[in-house]
Formats: sequence, structure tokens, C-alpha cells
Amino acid sequence: MQRTMWFCLLSLVLWAALVQADEKSLPYLVHADGDVIIGMLTSAHATVDNLQDRVRPEEFTCSNFDLLPFVRMLAAIYTIDSINDSGFLPGVRLGYTVCDPCADATKALHCVEHLLSANGSLPVMDDYSEFRPKVKAILGARYSLLTIPVAKLLSVYLFPQISTTASAVVLSDLLQFPSFFRVIPSDVYQTEALAQLISHFGWNWVGLVSMDDDYGRGVHQSFLKNAEEAGVCMAYEEVIPHYLDHEQSEQRIKEVARRIRNSPEAQVVMVILRPELVKMLFEEMIRTNTSRVWIASDAWSRSGVVTTMQDINKVGDILGLNFVTGTIDGFTDYLQKLTVRPGVKNDLIKEYKQLYSGCGPDSLDDCSKPSADHLVKNVDLPVVYGERVAVWSIAHALRELLGCNDTFCPGETDFPPYKLIEKLHNVNFTLDGETKFFDKNGDFQDGYDVLMLVPDGETRQAKAIGRFTLPQGKVDITEKNIMWTSTLNNTEPESQCSPSCPNGTFKKVWNISCCYSCIPCVEGTFSDSYDQDECHACPNDTWSMRGWSKCEPRTEKYLRWSEPLPIAALVGVGLGLVLLIITFVCFAIYRHTLVIKSANYLMSCFMMVGLAVSFGSVVLFMGEPSIHLCRAQQIMYALGFTLCVSCILVKAFRTFLAFMAFDPIRRERLNKLYKPVIIMVLATSVQGLICLFWLIFDTPHVDPTPPSPRSMDHILQCSEGSKVCFVVMHGYVAVLALICFLLAFKGRRVPQDFNETGVIIFSMLIHLFVWLCFIPIYITRNESRPIVQASAILASNYGIIFCLFVPKGYGAIRGEHMTEEMRARLRKFSQTRNRASTDVLIIDNSETDTISETDTISHRSVSFKLPILRSMESFDSGFRAASTSLTSTSSQSSSPSAEDFPLHLNLTDSVFVIEVPNSPTVLERPGLAVQQRQRSQSM
Repeated sequence: MQRTMWFCLLSLVLWAALVQADEKSLPYLVHADGDVIIGMLTSAHATVDNLQDRVRPEEFTCSNFDLLPFVRMLAAIYTIDSINDSGFLPGVRLGYTVCDPCADATKALHCVEHLLSANGSLPVMDDYSEFRPKVKAILGARYSLLTIPVAKLLSVYLFPQISTTASAVVLSDLLQFPSFFRVIPSDVYQTEALAQLISHFGWNWVGLVSMDDDYGRGVHQSFLKNAEEAGVCMAYEEVIPHYLDHEQSEQRIKEVARRIRNSPEAQVVMVILRPELVKMLFEEMIRTNTSRVWIASDAWSRSGVVTTMQDINKVGDILGLNFVTGTIDGFTDYLQKLTVRPGVKNDLIKEYKQLYSGCGPDSLDDCSKPSADHLVKNVDLPVVYGERVAVWSIAHALRELLGCNDTFCPGETDFPPYKLIEKLHNVNFTLDGETKFFDKNGDFQDGYDVLMLVPDGETRQAKAIGRFTLPQGKVDITEKNIMWTSTLNNTEPESQCSPSCPNGTFKKVWNISCCYSCIPCVEGTFSDSYDQDECHACPNDTWSMRGWSKCEPRTEKYLRWSEPLPIAALVGVGLGLVLLIITFVCFAIYRHTLVIKSANYLMSCFMMVGLAVSFGSVVLFMGEPSIHLCRAQQIMYALGFTLCVSCILVKAFRTFLAFMAFDPIRRERLNKLYKPVIIMVLATSVQGLICLFWLIFDTPHVDPTPPSPRSMDHILQCSEGSKVCFVVMHGYVAVLALICFLLAFKGRRVPQDFNETGVIIFSMLIHLFVWLCFIPIYITRNESRPIVQASAILASNYGIIFCLFVPKGYGAIRGEHMTEEMRARLRKFSQTRNRASTDVLIIDNSETDTISETDTISHRSVSFKLPILRSMESFDSGFRAASTSLTSTSSQSSSPSAEDFPLHLNLTDSVFVIEVPNSPTVLERPGLAVQQRQRSQSM
């Protein structure tokens, strides 16, 4: 019996020694036994010391203790303990085993071998369906660089792996990684969110710095795609290889920093690096006093390595994304106490206490108190919330797999790990008020928090300023008062290849889509927002000028009654009509006077009618035009002014016959053509025919010409229709005016008191000059045509009124009889005649109404009997008749014929000028004044 007891005791000692030896041979730094073991890949150390010099497959040595992965491990352990204490898995206790891959992929694979091994060896099988290692699931690793090779290895066994930080896009590929899960979104969403974040602030010209590893390449390519879709262009792309040693990395970092400094337009830099490399880059930027706006990927956006580095506040503003975070109840107290439960191995806690409390490895002092607050203050605790979510996901999958109820879990705890994969795909639970589940690719779709690392003393503190939600895929910036430190006056930084194109312009892109020129929108198009790729056409009935940001209805422009020019024209019409009325009244009252008789009262009345009609046409140029107004304004002017000019033609022709046609035969022929009413009617009728053809073939109408594209005014005016008829109409009036001018010009030397040659010449010159000026203005200034033509009509009308009517009216009012001044001018005229062999006999009939038949003129003892004279026709025929019955008072004379006395008579209604051969002449009638001037042969 005693021998048996000693044997059992010896066996127990030997077993304990073997177990101790086995534990020493394993890389487990942390271990707690349980019914179901969860493995953890925690990179508590950031560096493998002997990796570069490793020539033998010897043990890895690690250094550079990293607090964040350490706290992540503690969060997972705390959650496992909480699940065990809660009885969520009745009768089943969760255990854990932690291996440190030291942030190296090779070391990570070595850890996986140990986690899956049984008794220190990893079996090789054709079928792993019954492969039952103690570890049933693995948490980790931290970086995608480590996670990807681990996931590939675990896919051989269909061994479930859940990551809380690895976000590489490739890990969503179920064909390559069928057993991989993560409680964060894929980087395909992260890069989309980053591109939207950059675009939200209007930055389109950014630099990109990434790492040449599986994670960096995936994010790099995905970001380029999303950036292009968001309209963001790369000013440069720099890649840092992951395999460089420290010295080589420093050199490459300096090259990247130089490129950043040499690109001042790119004020925003997207950085996809590990925190250690970000720190090195920032140190170089601080050394060269360079600041930028940095966009952080999730790999370093909340890293204490970066936020607590020296002079971090000098690098500029830092924006970034991080996975949705939360608070783990009671975890802060756990960290402050930081005790190891009985039966649990945790060498990492011991190492931490030794590093941060000043205690040596063999110290017997209590080292827990000085290190408790250090973790709380130096680690961003919300970022470790993902460990809680991952552990609870495994717990819910286990509860389903083991068929647990409230009191018991009947399922087998030593199950093949692959069976847990299906249950993980199906989990759907609520944690801290939010629903958690994996999508078909094994990813969570919680979205991202948009962070800004704001200054907090000498460090930076992460502050959430927005959210990127899934599946909506939209960045929502909730913080309105963002404090920018990289610019003066807290203004939002700019990072653009070209300035934004304002409203009213569009982008003309160069070789790169973000580099462009701003071109103003052409007429008829608009752009109402910044950076438009093209201008939009204006809707119907609207228009825009060059560079406008909106379209407006065109303004209809015509001669409105309330505008200054139409008012001035109407005042001119009114004054002109008043002058015509006054003139008509004056002419009617004084129609028997010498002045009015000389003006031909009947023709003057017709002239007044024509001018009144012409004035009326000016009124029709005002107001909104219509086809009827367009016709009436041209026809009224044409007929009215032609009637007036035809009357002037009658007067000019009469003067020409009276004073210039000294050849009796020619004068007799021309005198037959002098038919005033017929001349007036024929001249006006020709213009009427021109107007009739005009109305029939191409009538005046409202101008249908589209508005000028360079004007917002839609000019409504009349078009003359047939330009030929328009020219012929005005040309015909001009021809009549020119004929009047030429006829009057022939009699220009006769005193103006006795004929109207001077005023006819001047009035016709005014008309011709006005319309000669009208032609070029009318042709070149299309929009001013109506007022130009109306002004020309007014000028022509006033020229006739002031030349032909006003002087006559004034003379009629001033006095009815010929003054001494008028007689003196008549004498001067008789003295300067250019005919040397002719006596000029002037008979002034202003003192008498008529010359009776008994009045005689004695010439060389020859007497002439004159009939009653009223007009030129009666005078001419009467004198011819009288000359045939002359009787001689001399005994030596016989009865002469008309040819013996080539007398020539001129008439201005009341003054008779009789030219006879050179001899004394007497007029036998008392009361009839006779003036005679004998001209010498020398004249």
C-alpha cells in the first residue's frame, strides 16, 4: 500500500515536471484553461529583433512593448471573464491562449502552428473534418499584413478566425478566405469614406503615401478608384516598401517628405502606413517645418504612437476614419486594478508592470499601483470595443452550436472547429443596444467614425466630427465648428490643382480631370453651381448673357410711351401740329394779302394736309408694333410727305416759268405743262402706286429676326418688308425734292420778297441732308431704326414749316402791303439785270386790287390795253391778246404785230414785271405806280 502511494506521488511529480517543461516550450505568454479555448494573436511587441540577421530557424526575440495591442488583449480577456461570470453558456467555461506574433507575419504563422498543435505537433491529414485542436477560434491579428497569411493557412483547416482591425479588401474573398470573419467593414468602404471625406471639403488635389504590403496595396488601389469617382486626383503617389530596415526606411521617408514639400498645391496628403512609419514621416516634416492636412487610415488614426509623439501639434491638421467605437462597462476599473486571476498565466501583465513601474524582474515590491492610471491615460480605450464584439460573436455562435438553454449546454465542447463557421455566419444579436451580424462576406457593416485629432496640450486627442454610415455609404459631418490649425484665421484649407470654377462658368479639363480652366458660359447657357462640367441650355422663353449663373426672360424693347425719346418725339409732333394749325388760321385770315397771295394759298393748304399726315405717321412709331401699325407708319409718311413735296414742286415750277424762261417759244411750251392740281395729283399718285405694290408683294411687318444672342433685349420693331420698295419710296421723294431744288435754284437771284426760290432751296436741302444722314444710321443701328426714321420725318417736316410757312405767316401778320424796303430791293434787282438792251417796267399792283381793261402802257407812242389779271395763265394769255390789238399814236407808225413788240412779262401774283425793248415807257393811269429804268448799252 505504501509502495503504491509512493508510486502515485512519483508519477504526479513526473507529470507536473513534464507539464512545466511543455509550458516552457510553448510561446504562450497568457493562458487560461477552459472547456472551449479561444486563441489570440496579440502583437504586444512591435519588433522582432533578430529578423534581419536570422540565418537559422532559431527562436524569435521581440522588443518594443506596445500598449494598444496589450490593452486589446486585456479587453478580450475581460469580456471572456464577463461571459463566464454571466452564465451565458451554462456549464461551459471559455478559456484563452495568447501568442505574440510581434507584428511580423512569419512569427504569426509560427504562433498559429502552436495554437493548432496537439502535444507540440501539428498533424498532417487529407481530411481535417475530425481535426479537434483545443483552440476552437482565433482572434487577430492586428494588421492585415499578418492576418492575410494567417487566414490563408487557417483556410486549409476551415478554422474560424475573427479580426477586429484587419480591413484589407482581399479578406472579403470567401474563395480565398472561407473561414475569415471581422467585426469591422472592409477597406472597400473605408476608401469610399475617405474619398467622400476629402471631396466633402472641396479638396481635389491630394498626395498619396502608402505601404508596399498586402494591406497597403489593396487600400491604395481601392482609394484610387473611389477617389476618381469622387472627382479627387492624385498630385503624386509614393510607396514605402515594408521590407526595408530602419536605416533604409528613414532614407525613403526623407525622399517622400521632399516630394510632399515640393508639391505646395497639394495641401492634403492621404497616408496609408503603420503608426511607426507615420511617426518617422512626421518627425521629418517637423524638422523641415512643413505642415499639411493629413488624412489617416484606420491603421493609425487613433494610434498613441502618433498622438503622443513630440511636437505633434506642428504637423498640421489630422483627419481620419476609425471603426465604430464604444464603451466597455467596468473595463476602466479592471485596468486600474489589473490583477491576474488564480490559475491564469499572464506574463504580459508582469512585463508591463516591470516596464512602467520601475520594478525589476526580481523585485518583491508592489508594482501594480504606479501602472494602473498609465493605461487609462495613454490608451484610447474606445478603440478596443471591437474585442468585446468579437468575443460575444463567438459566444453566440457557441451557444447555438452547443444547443444551450438557460441551464445547460448539451452539445459536445470538443467539436471540430469548422462547425463553428456556419453558426458565425448566422449570428444576429444585440449588444449595447445595437444589432450585430456578419454579412455574406463575413464582414460587419457598422460604418466608420470620422475623426479629427485636435490639440490637447502637447498631444492630440481623437474627436468624432461625423459618421460614415452603411449601407447608405454617405459621409455626414456633424461638427459645424471645426478648428483648423494649418491655416490662418481658422479658414478651411484649400487643396486644388485649379481654383474652383464659380457659377456662370464650366471646367475645360486639361490632361488631368482636376486641372482645368474656368470658361464662362456662352450666351443662352448657364451654370448655377461650382465646378460644372458643362453649361446648361436656357429653358424656353429665357436667355442669359456670357458668364451668367441663371436664365431670365428677355425684356421686350420698343419705343414705349413713357420713355424719354418717344416723349420727345411726341412733343415734336404736337408742336408741329400746333404750328400747322396756327399757320392755317393765319393764312385763312390773311389770304387776300400780297404775302399770302404770293405763297399760293391753295397749294399751301395741301402742303399743310400732307405735313399733318406725315406728323401722324411719327405717332405710329411709338408703342408695341403690330403689322397694321408697321404698314400705316410707312404709307402715311410716304403719301403725306409726297403730297407736300409735290405742292412745293408746283411752286418751284411756277417760279421757274415766271422768272427764268425768257425764250418766248420755250416758255410757251413749258407754260402748257404748268397744271398745279394735275402735277400734285400725278406726283402723289405715283407714290401711291409704289406703296400699293409694296403692300401687295412684301408688306411691312413686325421684324421676326431672333434677338441678338449678346443681348437680353428682344427688340420689337417694324421691318420694312421689301427693301426695294422701301428704297424706291424714299428715292422717289428724294427725286421730287431734288427737282424742286434745281427749279428753285434757277431763280435764286430774284428778291425773296417777290418769290419763294430761296426758302424752297433751303427746305429741300434740309430734307436731302437729313435723309442722306438717315441712310447710314438706319443701316448700321438696327435697334434704333424706329426713332431714327421718326426723327428724320420730324426734321424734314420742321424744315418745310420754318422755311415756307413761318416767314409767310409772320409777314402776313406784320403788314399787308409792300414796304419801302421791299421796293428798294426790287429796284436793286432791276438795276442788276444782265440784259443790256431791255427796259424793265415794274408795275406795283399792291395798292389796287386789279388792273382794269382801260389801263394802258405807252411805249414808243404805242398804248397797251391790259385785261383784268388774276393769275399767271390769265395774265399771259391776256397780254398776248392785248398785244395783237395795239394802236400806234404816231403818224409814222403802222399797226404793229405781236412780233414787233417782243415783250416778256413775269408775274408774282401782285407785282408785274414787264420787259420791253430799250425806249422810254409811260403808264397812263393815275394811281398806278410805274417805275422805269433804262439800261445803257455798256451794261
